[in-house]
Amino acid sequence: MKKIVLTGGGTAGHVTPNIALIPSLQEAGYEISYIGSYEGIEKKLIADFDIPYVGISTGKLRRYLDVKNLTDPFRVIKGFAEARNALKKIQPDVVFSKGGFVSVPVVRAAASLKIPCIIHESDMTPGLANKLCIPVAKKICCNFPETLQGLPKDKAILTGSPVRRELSQGNKEAGLKMCGFDDSKPVIMVIGGSLGSANVNKAVRSALPKLLDRFQVVHLTGKDKKDNLLLNTPGYVQFEYIKSELKDLFAMSDLVISRAGANAICELLTLHKPNILIPLPASVSRGDQLLNAKSFQDQGFSIVIDEDDLTTELLVEKVNELYTDREIYEEKMVGSGQTDPIPTIMKLIQDYS
Repeated sequence: MKKIVLTGGGTAGHVTPNIALIPSLQEAGYEISYIGSYEGIEKKLIADFDIPYVGISTGKLRRYLDVKNLTDPFRVIKGFAEARNALKKIQPDVVFSKGGFVSVPVVRAAASLKIPCIIHESDMTPGLANKLCIPVAKKICCNFPETLQGLPKDKAILTGSPVRRELSQGNKEAGLKMCGFDDSKPVIMVIGGSLGSANVNKAVRSALPKLLDRFQVVHLTGKDKKDNLLLNTPGYVQFEYIKSELKDLFAMSDLVISRAGANAICELLTLHKPNILIPLPASVSRGDQLLNAKSFQDQGFSIVIDEDDLTTELLVEKVNELYTDREIYEEKMVGSGQTDPIPTIMKLIQDYS
């Protein structure tokens, strides 16, 4: 039986694509282990899958001044030693890394043991962790055509991001029932990310009087961001967070309003959901969502609204525009060639194991 080590963590976005690969890896007969940080989100998310988990020390590599810059390099060195020992014990045929700082000691340790590594970059431009892994990786998977230009030509491959299989297996009727909706009006789903987005939430709520004339709206608000004054509004329902039922909400939704995190938009692409993206502004991020959104807009997959331009009137205008032209966006996504990443990535894994 072939063995694989998955790694990646720090945020859910560095873990969920690994989770999406697990069923295909199991079907192909791989023995799977996971290396992550001692107590990171990856440990919690992987716990549901009965996969051996090894925790290692990790530190963040910062480009800015911080007192932790004095101690974190020693954590990374310790993590390298721990990862090397774990890899010697597991003896995997291949390592697949989804990034995040915990992946750096794992990938570097694997390379020192001559274990082939495949890494995946979700965003338009590689983050620092993946930049440190690229020199020793055999292949670099990415989501955007533009990313290929900045990667070694013999290593880079456009795959898209693995999306959980169950997301495409939702039941529209179950979603409508869960929300108390009927099929008399189309449905908009609003996703602000796991923490929600105050500005997106505010804009959507201010637009409700106009939106609800034509649509029903299901709003994933983020933790503690429900508006109790709107709890009994006909045609509008709020959830702080949805897990297993998300597939049913996708199945019932005709349009989606979302942030532009790489994994979120790859889910929209895979499911062919016409969408409006409102990326995080550069003032509160490294600007990767702005680049992600622009690429999807340029490829004809999305309408983009900059948060600085977001108004009730503009949001309503773009929602109506998107619904009118929804079939055009669906056709572009269907024809993209990036809607089935798992077989492509599985072939790479099998080629190097």
